[in-house]
Amino acid sequence: MAIKRSLWFVGLGSITSLLILYLSISSLSRRQTTMGCPVSTSGFVSLQEGQVDPSQTVAFWQNSPVTPPPYIAQSISTDEQNVLGAVSDDKWIEIDLGRQMLIAHQGDQIILQSPISSGLWNKTPTGEYRIWYKIRSTKMEGGSKLNGTYYYLPNVPYAMYFYKDYGIHGTYWHNNFGRPMSHGCVNSPTPIAEKLFYWANPPLPEGKHAIRSTSENPGTRVIVHN
Repeated sequence: MAIKRSLWFVGLGSITSLLILYLSISSLSRRQTTMGCPVSTSGFVSLQEGQVDPSQTVAFWQNSPVTPPPYIAQSISTDEQNVLGAVSDDKWIEIDLGRQMLIAHQGDQIILQSPISSGLWNKTPTGEYRIWYKIRSTKMEGGSKLNGTYYYLPNVPYAMYFYKDYGIHGTYWHNNFGRPMSHGCVNSPTPIAEKLFYWANPPLPEGKHAIRSTSENPGTRVIVHN
């Protein structure tokens, strides 16, 4: 009887240890999962803010290697950029999470629309915001190696942050637009992100690769809804 009781306690102790180990790993994994798509400063190279870093030849998405672009293809001329970037209070960007669609409005006109990929690992926050920072190329890093969601993405094109580390940006690591894929940001096809980048306010000054909005030069409204 004493042997059976001892074996029962040993079994219970093993189950308890496994449960504690599982909860510890789950908690660590959650802590390592990044909210949004923050700019990474690891391996910083002295470049002008927003420039492509050609030294970055390897990227990772969900723990798997992908190839980052060595440069950002530009299909819009400087004159077109100036026309697109004309300051206007009636510009606004709609992110429809239910339909996984981005729609750019100007007054009662639709300027462009496209399928996107919103947050899967972390939900894209709903609400009304304004673009506070635009950067033509940036490096993003986050996720968790433990649960297979780690990403290290240099040269992410045409990023427009609208709420903390949440933004809209071009995408080179997947083409599954129309379904949630991201860590909270809005993944857009790069040609769409390019046009949106130059259309949305604040306008990018000539010769610059990044700009922050101000009260005198506010960013375009972004409305995110289900």
